[in-house]
Amino acid sequence: MKNIILLFILLFSLAANAQFKHPGLDQSAADLALMKSLVLENRQPYRAAFDRMKEGIDTDAEIKAFAHVLRGPYGKPNIGGGELSKGANMAYNAALVWYVTGEQRYADYSMRILNTWSAALWDFDYNDAKLLAAWTGHLLCNAAEILRYSKSGWKQQDISRFRNMLMTVYYPLMRFYYPQANGNWDGAIIHSIIAMGIYLDDKKMFDNAVDHFLHGPVNGSIFKYIYPSGQCQETMRDQGHVQLGLGEFAGAAQIAFTQGTDLFSIADNRIGWGFEYTARFLLGDKPHSYGIISERAKDLRDDYEYVYRHYQRAGISFPYIQQAADSVRAKAGRSVLTSVRVEPKKTGGPLTAKLKTHIGVAGAGAEKTTTPEDAIIVEPGGSIQQALDKAAGSKRWVLVKAGIHTLDTTLRMPSGVTLAGEGLGTILFLNPASGGRDAIVNALEDMSDVTIRDLVVEGSTKTDPGTDPNSNRSFRSNAGNRGGIIFRAQREGQMQRLKFHNLTVQNCTFNGLLISGAADISITSCNLNENGGSVVPGPRLQHNLFISHCKNVTIRNSRMDTSPFGSGIAVLHSAAVHIDHNEVARNAFYGILVSESSQVQITDNLVEANDRSGVMLEYLHSGSRNVTVSNNLIHYNNGFGLESYATTLLKQENNLLGGNGNQSSQQKISNEKYIVMD
Repeated sequence: MKNIILLFILLFSLAANAQFKHPGLDQSAADLALMKSLVLENRQPYRAAFDRMKEGIDTDAEIKAFAHVLRGPYGKPNIGGGELSKGANMAYNAALVWYVTGEQRYADYSMRILNTWSAALWDFDYNDAKLLAAWTGHLLCNAAEILRYSKSGWKQQDISRFRNMLMTVYYPLMRFYYPQANGNWDGAIIHSIIAMGIYLDDKKMFDNAVDHFLHGPVNGSIFKYIYPSGQCQETMRDQGHVQLGLGEFAGAAQIAFTQGTDLFSIADNRIGWGFEYTARFLLGDKPHSYGIISERAKDLRDDYEYVYRHYQRAGISFPYIQQAADSVRAKAGRSVLTSVRVEPKKTGGPLTAKLKTHIGVAGAGAEKTTTPEDAIIVEPGGSIQQALDKAAGSKRWVLVKAGIHTLDTTLRMPSGVTLAGEGLGTILFLNPASGGRDAIVNALEDMSDVTIRDLVVEGSTKTDPGTDPNSNRSFRSNAGNRGGIIFRAQREGQMQRLKFHNLTVQNCTFNGLLISGAADISITSCNLNENGGSVVPGPRLQHNLFISHCKNVTIRNSRMDTSPFGSGIAVLHSAAVHIDHNEVARNAFYGILVSESSQVQITDNLVEANDRSGVMLEYLHSGSRNVTVSNNLIHYNNGFGLESYATTLLKQENNLLGGNGNQSSQQKISNEKYIVMD
């Protein structure tokens, strides 16, 4: 059967050597003209927004520029950063007022800001150098775009000097992005590089920024920032930064849309879901979150109007976005004006957006559990190992009560027992001073009839992630070698009947869950996240989930996301493996990696934003056999959607592939016995 390839190829509709339309950043010439007419006709809310914006402009204000702009973390130190930020905003606002009123003093003021900074600025320095450049670059370009194409009188020598500043100060600083920081950084950098590409008529620069928007690693792309549910990478940090990041990615999409590249609609309107999730929380509701949603900085920012208007014109209703836009509109200025577009609204009324997910809530806390009356209870501070040893072989439950259970040594799991917790509140944490690596291992090589459920295995060196979880990620820390649940036998099928349900294993630098040499394994509704670092034996060798020399394996309704160096799921030398209805996203290696295995079924999964191919069927010695890949949504991975070498009897059907890599081909199916060496 021939794959149904979802042609999610974006509207890169401009020919390779075509020029951009100008003006063409936040708004086109037609958009600006419509906005002007609405203001001059005293139409609301546009006239009121214009008046508020105009009142904030003092055309006689002193313009002070600096050669070296220094901005440290949280603005300490701040030498020239405040002046540049204010100047960039005033330049854009004044250019808009000039465009609407034709009053030359506003054009002159905007030009003086651009000219003064172009003549003075040499470089940026300190912690927030890239960020400050990114915050201001698109503002300056918007001002310049309007002035340059509106007969403002901007002199050619000044235009050339402004271009020189963009290309010798701004671009060299931003061109390599900075995805290791929280995602609002790359959102802002993309925003400014997209604007610069259009202003400079540099298609390669524009395309590079769009590609990073779609495929950037670590925290760099829209998919790394906004998860399928709408939760954001900084949701646990504070809502000010979340809204900043959302605004920067949406701002980049706003500019790209002017040129015919639609970044708003990708992945079922992913930008909209990020705003909807955040607005929902800020307006008083509490959506499900992986991790605790931060209560910090909960004021609504002025970033909702143009997002609301965009989706309204597209005939899509996001109720919480609309409420947020309505809440801030009375104080908004430029955002109301730049939301004006000439595209006609869809007829028939808006359709309320419905979130499409491949899994429900996964991991600890996914559902309430009824505990048997004869369960052995372990309170915080009690010995889990003693309880396990007491229950061994009896098929009894050991219920670990809510709280942090610090393990002084690795837990050794006996046969015939269920280890259960009370959801997210039950945290098993191996003391970093213990000298052990793995939180839980098998006590015997022929272990059987074991269930682990409804608890969290925390692999970090501390249980409190702090206000900035990104600062504790394994790729940034010296956490050492920390493993989650590691079950190993000496031969295939030696361990039997292992079940993992509603389990969360997170932040391990080694594998999160590794099973080698077992039969009859069930992994359901689990959240395996942020496992697999660059520790010994090295990057790309440990993963969120690693199945080796196993048979009869079911992996279902689970979440294997954001391994900083590994894959979401890795399967080696295994048979009869069913991988279905999972979310496998944002991993630094492959989404699903299958090597030397047989009777593997990969169906109905969401596989997105992995830094290599979404699904890789790898050849090492004999290759894999009897593999079915069907009904999966595999999109926006940085390699191919599906990549396969020397797989015998490969069946692929009804997969939706789109936006993968930078080539027109979304998959590579080869009979060659090719060994990947990089």
